[in-house]
Amino acid sequence: MNRLSYLLLAGAVLIAAACNPAPQQQAPAASNLPQPHLEKRGPVTQLIVKGEPFLALASELRNSSASSPAYMEPLWANLKEGGMNTVLAVVTWEQVEPVEGQFDFTVVDEMIKAARAHDLKLAILWFGSWKNGMSSYHPVWVKKDNAKYPPALTKEGRKLPILSTLGMATAEADGKAYAAMMKHIKEIDAAEQTVIMIQMENEVGLHGYTRDYSPAANAAFAGPVPAELINWLTAHKDSLLPETMDAWKKSGCKTSGTWEEVFGKGDRTDEIFMAWNYASYMNKVSAAGKAEYDLPTFVNAWIVQPEDKRPGNYPSGGPQAQNHDIWRAGAPAIDILSPDIYLTDFPNILRMYARSGNPVFIPESHAGQGGAANAAFAIGEMGAIGYSPFGLESGATTPQNLTFAQFYKKAGCFSKEILKAQAEGRIHGTWVKALNPTRVKDEVVMGDYKVQFELVSSGRRNGGAPQRTGGTYAPDAQGYAIVIQDDADNFTFLGSNIRVVFQPREGKETVGLAKVVHGDFDAEGNWVPGRWLNGDEIQLRYDILPAIEENYSGQGLDFGRPSPEFIKVQLYKY
Repeated sequence: MNRLSYLLLAGAVLIAAACNPAPQQQAPAASNLPQPHLEKRGPVTQLIVKGEPFLALASELRNSSASSPAYMEPLWANLKEGGMNTVLAVVTWEQVEPVEGQFDFTVVDEMIKAARAHDLKLAILWFGSWKNGMSSYHPVWVKKDNAKYPPALTKEGRKLPILSTLGMATAEADGKAYAAMMKHIKEIDAAEQTVIMIQMENEVGLHGYTRDYSPAANAAFAGPVPAELINWLTAHKDSLLPETMDAWKKSGCKTSGTWEEVFGKGDRTDEIFMAWNYASYMNKVSAAGKAEYDLPTFVNAWIVQPEDKRPGNYPSGGPQAQNHDIWRAGAPAIDILSPDIYLTDFPNILRMYARSGNPVFIPESHAGQGGAANAAFAIGEMGAIGYSPFGLESGATTPQNLTFAQFYKKAGCFSKEILKAQAEGRIHGTWVKALNPTRVKDEVVMGDYKVQFELVSSGRRNGGAPQRTGGTYAPDAQGYAIVIQDDADNFTFLGSNIRVVFQPREGKETVGLAKVVHGDFDAEGNWVPGRWLNGDEIQLRYDILPAIEENYSGQGLDFGRPSPEFIKVQLYKY
C-alpha cells in the first residue's frame, strides 16, 4: 500500500469512529449459571459459586476502610498477595442513603470494580441498624427522629445509643435501603458473581441490660409469647439445644402464656425475649434483600467471654450459641449463625456453633500461626465454607503473618481436593497447642488406620515427637494439619509444626511407610512431586524394640517447621 492510500484509509477509519462512538459500558448479561448459594453435599454444607464449590479464604477489612475507594486502592494488592481469594467489606446504610429515599451506590460499584481487578470475591457486610450492638452507621435523618425510629431504653427510662428492635419503622427503612442495594448488586453482578455472600448488621445484641425497657418492649414482654416461636419449639422439641430445653421445661414446656410464664423469671428469659426480637427484626431486613437477590446470608456473634456474668455483659439476644434455636425460629431468611472467635480455645467454641447442622463460617478471628491452625481445623475437621481474620488489608504480608499467608496460598491451590473430600467425608483436621489450652496430641481414625498427631516445638527435634517419650514445648508453639484419605492406603497431608505416626485401627499389626513424597500443588491444583523422603526424614525414633511393643514402626511424618508443607504417604501393614 502506497503512502497516499494509507492516509486515505486512516482518514476513513477516523471519520467512522467519530460518527460511531463507542457504546457506554453495560452491565454483563445474566449468566445461565445458578447464583451463589449454599448446598448440602454429603456431611457438609458448601458455598457454590458459578456452579462449583468455593472455599472462602478471606479477610475482613477494618470497619471504615471500604468507605473510601482511594484509601483502599493500594491495599487490595496486599490482600491478594496474602493468599486471600475473598474480602469481607463494609457497606453502610448512612453512605448508601444519606437522604431519605435517595440511594447512592458509588461505594458498592467501586468495591466490586476493585475486587474484580484483583480477582477477588466479596462478602458485603451491611452495617445498618447495629454494629457491635451499638447504633452508629444509620443515616442522620434516622438518628434525629427518635419518635419514628425509637432507641432502646434502660429500666430507668434513659435512652441508649442503640436502636430498639421494636421500632417497626426502623426495620422497614433499614430493609428498604438494604433491598435497594441488593437489587443494584444483582443488576451489575449477577453474571460475574463477584459478591458471593452477605453479612447482616454486625454482632447485634443489647449492651448493659438484659433487655430493652422501651414502652413497646415492655408491652411485648408482658404479652403472650408469639405463636410462631411456640409452634417452632413444639415442632422441633426432640432436637432442641439443651440451653433452650432447660429454659422451656421450667414451665413444663407450656405452649401459651407470657414470656415469664413460658420460660420463667430471670436473665435467661430476658435474653430469649431479646433474641426473638433481634432475629425477627433482622429477618425482615434479610427477607427484603433476598426478594431482590437471594445470596447466602449470615449473622455474626459477639461470643460470651470468660468474664461475662450475665446477658448485657455480652450483647444480650445476639446469635450466641445458646440462642440458636430462637434465631432459627425467628429468622428463617438468615442462613448461617457465625461466631467471631478471638478466644484461645478455638475448637471447642467452634463445635458449639456447629450444632444442629449450622453451616460453618468464621467471619472474624486471628491471623498468624494461630490463625492458620484455626483455619486448618475449621476447614479440615468442621467442614467450614471459609475463614476470615480481621483487618489484614495492611498486614497480610507482614512477617508475623508470613506462615498464615503461606497456609492460605497452599490451601488455595489445594482447595478442589479439600472441597471434594469434605463432600465425601474423607478429610480431617487437627489443632495442637502448647498452652492455653494445652493440647499437644490428637488422633483421628481414617479407614483402617489411626492417624496420631503431636505438636512440634518451633521445629526442633527435641520438641516432642509422637513416641510416648515426653518432650518439651515452647510456650507459643502451635501446629496443625489437614489430612485427606486419597484411597485405602494413600493420604495427603498439609501440616505445620506437627509430627504424624500411624497405628492399625484394629489388631496388632505394625503400620509401615511404603512411600513418602514431599511436594506441592501448582496454581491449577495439580500435584507436583518433589523429594522422596526416607532415612532421617521419616525416622522419628530409634528405640525400635519398645516401639514395636507399642505397635509403632518408629517412622512417621515430620512437619517440623512453621511454614506449612505437603506430604503424600502410602501405608502398608506387616
